[in-house]
Amino acid sequence: MKFTGPKAKRCRRQGTNIYGSDKYDKILQRKPYAPGKGPRSRGKRPSEYGRQLLEKQKARDMFGLSERQFVRLYKAAAASKAQTGDMILQLLERRLDNTIYRSGFAFTRLQARQFASHGLFTVNGVRVTSPSFLLQEGDVVEIRGKSKNSNVFNPIIEAHDKYMPPSWLKVDANSLKTEVVSLPSADDFEQAIDVRQVIEYYSRR
Repeated sequence: MKFTGPKAKRCRRQGTNIYGSDKYDKILQRKPYAPGKGPRSRGKRPSEYGRQLLEKQKARDMFGLSERQFVRLYKAAAASKAQTGDMILQLLERRLDNTIYRSGFAFTRLQARQFASHGLFTVNGVRVTSPSFLLQEGDVVEIRGKSKNSNVFNPIIEAHDKYMPPSWLKVDANSLKTEVVSLPSADDFEQAIDVRQVIEYYSRR
């Protein structure tokens, strides 16, 4: 198993599996330390700014956003009447690619992003090719008719029996269809992100 690929390095630098694939869990078990360091090396503790930067990068990498996209999302959250941190996490959850992933229709967010960008799913019957498309309460996401018979979904459907979707989604696994029955709340957010660090990072700018 390779430990030197860019994604493996990001996971080791972050100390967590930011991509969701089992192989990165195995890599972290074998080498639970940052790239360029040995198992006994301690190195310098990161500064407060360094921790904030690392957390921001983790959130970006986990959801596959560019810096420009993340800045735009942060500004939208900061301009809302809701708490900035909660709104950041809610906007991330409501992305089409993340909703496909949370519905259990993809094994990783990266795979879900590929499905969305290739237009394999519709929103309210309309083909959408933007992974960042924000879903609203009442929206229905469904596999396109031409894509339903693709072999890529066979193992996903088979594995779905063991998957528990979040409460804000009503999922029909056999039809590869999901409905947004409510907006995601704090219990539904990605728990691996310390959003306070992200806010502090951007508040410095």
